[in-house]
Amino acid sequence: MARRRIADQPTSRLAIWARRCAFFALTATILSILIVRSGILEPIPALATFGGALVVAVFGIVLAFGAFIVVWKDGTDGVGHAFAAIGIGVALLGYPAYLGYMAYKLPMINDITTDPIDPPRFDVLARLRPRGTVEYAGLYAAELQRKAYPDIEPLSVSAAPKAAYDVTMAVITRRKWRVVVDRPPQPGRRDGQIEAVARTPIMGFRDDVSIRIRPDDDGSRIDVRSASRYGRHDFGGNASRIRSLLEDVEARADTEEKREQRQQQKPQKPSPVQAGKR
Repeated sequence: MARRRIADQPTSRLAIWARRCAFFALTATILSILIVRSGILEPIPALATFGGALVVAVFGIVLAFGAFIVVWKDGTDGVGHAFAAIGIGVALLGYPAYLGYMAYKLPMINDITTDPIDPPRFDVLARLRPRGTVEYAGLYAAELQRKAYPDIEPLSVSAAPKAAYDVTMAVITRRKWRVVVDRPPQPGRRDGQIEAVARTPIMGFRDDVSIRIRPDDDGSRIDVRSASRYGRHDFGGNASRIRSLLEDVEARADTEEKREQRQQQKPQKPSPVQAGKR
């Protein structure tokens, strides 16, 4: 009996191209992130690459849905390719969709500070920022900030300015920010000043942070300013950075204060001379 040869079931070309588009978009996205984080090129070309990758991802999703129709009508293979294209495309579009929601929800500002009247200044970082972004935007931006982030306020701690400065530096060091200015406070002469460069979580864009520590009635007052270096909208990133920074500084300052109190409460052991006199 002659053995019948069964031909391989053909794969939908739409499904093949859908998966190719998805993997191309994934590669271009990873490449754009690496470009920004390595500093090889300016952020604008990287953003253009990232935007092009998103367009290709959308095109791949459209091709995938077309492949489903072809597979259902002609009985060809390619369902797995189509599902892979949709999965990769949705994953790539998820973060931009979240940013779009935050842009709709939050005001278009990119410079946040705990003291809008007298914000901490950028000295060294002023040379790295684009022209026109060194000075704080003014009272209009302050009003938008107050409505969107009413919890962004100065932090008051009971520690002395030098101790508050050391605690703040310890928190910044733990966050691995690049510190460009570290001037400890000098009583009666100058406030403590810290300038550092932070990175956004995914794309790694550089944001500039200025921190000022000055004496207060009950100890020290810490003011923070965080500003995006590029773009007119920070999507809430600067406010979130200030909020988490001050929370960590406050927690560490409380821990240091309790440690000092425990050390002061410990009974001191008598010296050998005092023990001999007894």
